[in-house]
Amino acid sequence: MWPGLLAALPGIGQAAGGLFGLFGKKKKSPGSAANPYLDQIPDAMKKYYQPYQDAGTSALGKVQGEYGKLTDDPGSMYSKFAEGYKQSPGYQFKLQQALGAGQNAAAAGGMLGTPQDQQMATQTANDIASQDFNDYMSQISGLYGKGLEGQQGLESQGFEANTDFAKMLAQIFGQKSNNAFSDQAGKNAASSKNWADLFSGIGNAGAGWASKFK
Repeated sequence: MWPGLLAALPGIGQAAGGLFGLFGKKKKSPGSAANPYLDQIPDAMKKYYQPYQDAGTSALGKVQGEYGKLTDDPGSMYSKFAEGYKQSPGYQFKLQQALGAGQNAAAAGGMLGTPQDQQMATQTANDIASQDFNDYMSQISGLYGKGLEGQQGLESQGFEANTDFAKMLAQIFGQKSNNAFSDQAGKNAASSKNWADLFSGIGNAGAGWASKFK
């Protein structure tokens, strides 16, 4: 009996190892161990992306609204800008200078106080006022354009932040997918080996036992 048992021991050990591998306590796989750390990344990084994402979302709404006004009713935008017009600090100075120069010219030509002189003075005043208004509209339009450009810049930063964050999430999901695939492949390989060890061990144990009683 003892010689047969001794001969069967290697096979029994092999079979026991296979049996333990199949039904014993399973160790945590590398991928499963890594996934909780991967899951922490989005929340950890969110605080860095969130301000740009929020600013971009807000800016997008403002830009869309302003472009909508410009395309749907540009006249109302013009009127809105025009309502804010006030004479520039240098308006009165320019007007007095121009009218004084006109009066001097009219006096030199003997036309001072004539209807033609008054008409030229009115035309000069209108020209100065028109120029002052156009200068204001040009400046306010430029400021509006800079403001719109700034909002577009924030919107672009928000888009880039969202894109980068989405890429990061995709990479995490891809890594977790690879982990799951690797873990399952490892489990399948280990299971196949354990079954092979079990059956091979049983066979070897039986052969070893039988060999001592021939």
